[in-house]
Amino acid sequence: MRRATALCAAASIAVSGLALTSPAQAGYYVIRWDNTGICQIWNEEMTSKPLQWPSDYKVVSKPVPTFAAAAAVQEKMRQQRHCTL
Repeated sequence: MRRATALCAAASIAVSGLALTSPAQAGYYVIRWDNTGICQIWNEEMTSKPLQWPSDYKVVSKPVPTFAAAAAVQEKMRQQRHCTL
């Protein structure tokens, strides 16, 4: 029983170590809706694109690796008055 527990613990540590060292595959970017001026964070990992009805959107930032970085970009755009919300 001790061997099985130790083996499971070692395997979970190894898997979590690999997850921490591998780079993130998906990125985030900020989109801006044309009719309202609202900026939204969008994840590249989503399989579908935002629905373009009744408004269209435009990608207004470069992809960034984390949600926190995308939120910082969105906040900066709000302060510069490029986004309304």
